Amino acid sequence: MGTLGEGGGKGPSVPAIRGVAFDLDGTLYPNYRFYYRLIPLLLAHPRFFRAFAMVRRRLHRHGTALSQGAFYQEQASLMGSILGKDPVYMEEKTRRLIYRGWEPLFARIRLFPQVQKTLGALRRAGLKLGLLSDFPPVRKLVLLGLEGFFDAVLSTEETGRLKPDGIPFAALAQSLSLSPTEILYVGNSPRYDIEGARAAGMRAALIRRSPLSTGRCSGTGGADFVFKDYRQLQKYVLGWAK
Repeated sequence: MGTLGEGGGKGPSVPAIRGVAFDLDGTLYPNYRFYYRLIPLLLAHPRFFRAFAMVRRRLHRHGTALSQGAFYQEQASLMGSILGKDPVYMEEKTRRLIYRGWEPLFARIRLFPQVQKTLGALRRAGLKLGLLSDFPPVRKLVLLGLEGFFDAVLSTEETGRLKPDGIPFAALAQSLSLSPTEILYVGNSPRYDIEGARAAGMRAALIRRSPLSTGRCSGTGGADFVFKDYRQLQKYVLGWAK
């Protein structure tokens, strides 16, 4: 069941929620359904995907503010240094296997129950909806049947920084024309989503479908609300939006 976390109690000085923003991968659909379909690619290119995972962890921890093009170049350069390959070659291979190669896998992935109904209810209540993902989300949303629900759709890569850095969250708030304090950010990672959103001044809700759904993180990252069913999230948000 959803529970109120620290800071979750309603008080007169806390502004109403006027916008709700979401992470995508693992938040709107189960990650395992994507990973299952990714197995053939992982087996075909094991060294590439190990290097990519290493570089992304480094960029999450120590990334520097870069333009979008420079971000991809830096990512490719780091991968090239690990694999002993030319960065230009690595940038093209990353685009082919990651940015274009992953997208078709989403055509058969099913959302968590009640996601579309919840998004529709929040829109009808007059709330602004946003989406912030670490990977380009636009084509994924089309394949998942979620095109048209969101007022702002951003990839953190566009800002040159990955979550939990505050720059992507600030860009999201600006795109929604809202103060961070008026936004609830919904994610599945305590470290990247919840701590990042709260550090940026947003409230945060954590989806925790099972003990395995948050990986190695046993805490909630200071989430204001923890839920396992999107009907619980809908009720919570609409209570705060009044």
